[in-house]
Amino acid sequence: MYARFLEMATNNVRQGDGFFDSVQSVTEAYLSRRRRIQRIKREKQQRKNPVVDWIEAFLWAVCVVLLINQYIFQAYQIPSGSMIDTLLIGDRIFVNKLVYGPELLPGLAKLGSPIKPARNDIIIFENPAYNSRGTAFDIAQRIIYMLTISLVDIDRDQAGNPKAHFLIKRAVGMGGDQFYSRRGEMFIRFNGENRILSEREYNSRRGWKHNITRLIDASSYPALELAGAAAAWMDLGLSPTPEMMDAISSYKELRYNDLTTFHTYWLMTRCAAFPHEDRYSEQLARRLQGWYVPPGHILPLGDNRDNSHDGRFFGTVRTEKILGKGAFIYWPLRRITFLK
Repeated sequence: MYARFLEMATNNVRQGDGFFDSVQSVTEAYLSRRRRIQRIKREKQQRKNPVVDWIEAFLWAVCVVLLINQYIFQAYQIPSGSMIDTLLIGDRIFVNKLVYGPELLPGLAKLGSPIKPARNDIIIFENPAYNSRGTAFDIAQRIIYMLTISLVDIDRDQAGNPKAHFLIKRAVGMGGDQFYSRRGEMFIRFNGENRILSEREYNSRRGWKHNITRLIDASSYPALELAGAAAAWMDLGLSPTPEMMDAISSYKELRYNDLTTFHTYWLMTRCAAFPHEDRYSEQLARRLQGWYVPPGHILPLGDNRDNSHDGRFFGTVRTEKILGKGAFIYWPLRRITFLK
């Protein structure tokens, strides 16, 4: 019995030795092949021209930068003062392009996202008044702009200034809202509500700390309104009163003007003289009734209300056209901060 057990144990050891020998052979073959491949790579690397090696590294870096800028974060430079004090001229910011769904290619189809722009978000979108020079140029411009992290912009006007291809504003109005402007201050009738709140009161209730900058003093509005009426008198061939002439002089001395208010009083005077002229009556009605934000749209406004070309002039923007959300300022160093 004992002899039979010893014989079986000996056979098992022999079989185990064969298995371990096979594993050892496979492992040695794998390691030998791996060393050979690594040696061949080193030899190829040594034979490679340093210039070619540098070009390959540069192209890889370019691809990485393009992918990050196109689908995740993109750098932009602030060209105007329309968002003062939140954003200053020359600030460089990163925009989160992933949050609302990135474009597949610059200026082309956009991916969807379950996240939609919310009220008070700082958003970036294509300027509705921008005149494109063609798809090829737009793609080339945006690639160069992304590769240089907003340092080089080839899309310039005749004076050599960068064109306003994209606008950065705050999402103030959402679908269903109605806005009114009274002497430059915005009032909101929210979707589904009958009450009207001033924008400042609403922001204070929500605890939002961003500043709504005004450059026109409230004391300037009587002259501004009277100047609008005086302009209508002159257009009708009437002679303005001395009081109107003083208002026009004061109006011309203002560095910033509320064109909405000025034009509203021009329309009011014009309609009073010729109430049968429907086109002016319709324009005045739109001025007095305010701006309605259709569902699926946003009314973008600049924080610097008296120096911002925004939705008050070009209207609302579809949510599908929003390209990204302002994330943080990265330059200058003293202004590094998250945007809110």
